[in-house]
Amino acid sequence: MRVVVAGSSGMIGTALVAHLRASGHEVLRLVRRAPAAPDERGWDPPAGRVDPGTFDGVDAVVNLCGSPQKPQRWSGAVKQAMRDSRIVPTEVLATAAAKHHLPVLVNASGIHYYGDTGGRAVDETAPAGSTGLLTEITRDWEAATRAADDAGVRVVHMRTGGVIAAGGGLLGPLRPLFLLGLGGRLGSGHQYMSCVSLEDHVRALRTVLERAELRGPVNSTCPEPVTNAAFTAALAEVLHRPAVFTAPAFAMRLVLGEAADELALASLRVVPAVLEGNGFTFRHPTVRDALAAAVDRV
Repeated sequence: MRVVVAGSSGMIGTALVAHLRASGHEVLRLVRRAPAAPDERGWDPPAGRVDPGTFDGVDAVVNLCGSPQKPQRWSGAVKQAMRDSRIVPTEVLATAAAKHHLPVLVNASGIHYYGDTGGRAVDETAPAGSTGLLTEITRDWEAATRAADDAGVRVVHMRTGGVIAAGGGLLGPLRPLFLLGLGGRLGSGHQYMSCVSLEDHVRALRTVLERAELRGPVNSTCPEPVTNAAFTAALAEVLHRPAVFTAPAFAMRLVLGEAADELALASLRVVPAVLEGNGFTFRHPTVRDALAAAVDRV
């Protein structure tokens, strides 16, 4: 396949490009500057511009665009950047996919689509949540593919959990704290976390690209979500460090405001029913497996 990847310079994009090429696919990378390599094509999402010829002979587009969700207060500017960095590029690529009659668009999304699920496990058949900024943004993010949907393009919404990787993702801010012996649970620790290893996530992305029967929402998470307390214990174990501290919910809200409730305290118990129902085998089926593999690679 000839695949165009947007967001190819990020952690997931870099890993996906390498994985697709190792699997025999040709990859073109969209860049927001003058192209400097034979595999690069320029684009400017706010202007709705993509270099002419970019989609000639292309079989699929993967859109991984979106500003990172950092542990910070959400100012008005941050909220707008979170929205624009996801929805604007998606609209541009969905329109291009429709115009050029591309077979498939795989669009990044997130498990915040479901909102806070409490202790209830949800799969792809669950409706969107009713509250929360991230839920609202994710719902609109998926809706931004409408032009491609209407044109008959096979659209996949990859609803991704927290990505566990050696060089970043969930481990980025947590590993240094745990190595210093300052790790611990967040709030009560009862809230569920749905995570996925970087290796399994890029394998899942390749799977939905190659499997023509897959469309619509696909959860990319480990089959066994765990509570924050269990995640904390597993990370402490693989790092051989204690995890005796607790970050109280009230203190997190004082520092992070509403971001604390959505990024750290919300319960997201999400399972990958579509992937498992279509024969996908996780190499890291548990959060501990994913954490151990990531730590071993550092």
